Amino acid sequence: MPTEVQPREHSPHRESSAREDVRLKDVSRSYGRERGGAIQAVAGVSLAVGRGELLAVVGPSGCGKTTLLELICGLQAPDRGSVTCAPAVLMPQRDLLLPWLSAIDNAALALRIARLSRVDARRRAATLFAELGLDGFEHAYPRELSGGMRQRVAFLRTLLSGKSVLCLDEPFGALDAITRVEMQEWLAQALAREPRTVVLVTHDVEEAIMLADRVAVLSPRPGRMIEELEVDIPHPRARTDAEVITLRERALLTLRLGGHR
Repeated sequence: MPTEVQPREHSPHRESSAREDVRLKDVSRSYGRERGGAIQAVAGVSLAVGRGELLAVVGPSGCGKTTLLELICGLQAPDRGSVTCAPAVLMPQRDLLLPWLSAIDNAALALRIARLSRVDARRRAATLFAELGLDGFEHAYPRELSGGMRQRVAFLRTLLSGKSVLCLDEPFGALDAITRVEMQEWLAQALAREPRTVVLVTHDVEEAIMLADRVAVLSPRPGRMIEELEVDIPHPRARTDAEVITLRERALLTLRLGGHR
């Protein structure tokens, strides 16, 4: 059974642009133009994410989902269109924990980069270890942690960056099925306690429905927005709920059709 969590407040992202943390307008991005064989990753994508909202982005492999996250985080610039975003941070697919640092020092890395002392950085990180299910593992090294625990440390590091927008790129893609479900429930709890605006990229349509307030469905490359699904289902959500199943099947049908009706 899903762990009980308090529902996140839905942000009325369409009511006022002042309450949007992310806005992409007619964004396109290509690669390889200098070699004369440009590959267009995304084409004409427009989307907005309200403050405190979780938007999941799903689509076939190679459709530009990671490119969208990098555009939001300012790691790339669009060839066309505009990106407006509150301060954002990217959590990549791999946890990228530094093997020579303990869990708490990995989690506090962003604070250390921001020139906090080691003592103060550890103190701030320690306050969240128990809340995020890491109590007692502060001084363990990455090799001593399970895959799920490594992802929690990576998420805590992302959270402690202090950015308003979290961009999560397939955060649970490398985990086994049981751990993945556990981590989805854990993420819902973590965001209930530490609200942020989140853009989550996933290949798992069910994961998107279980976690998101809205789901953006992209076409095959070049990625274009072909459907946007509202997930107006209170948390906690069960995979067997009729509404979850209906939305999952609708998203899967859209992906199979690839925007061709």
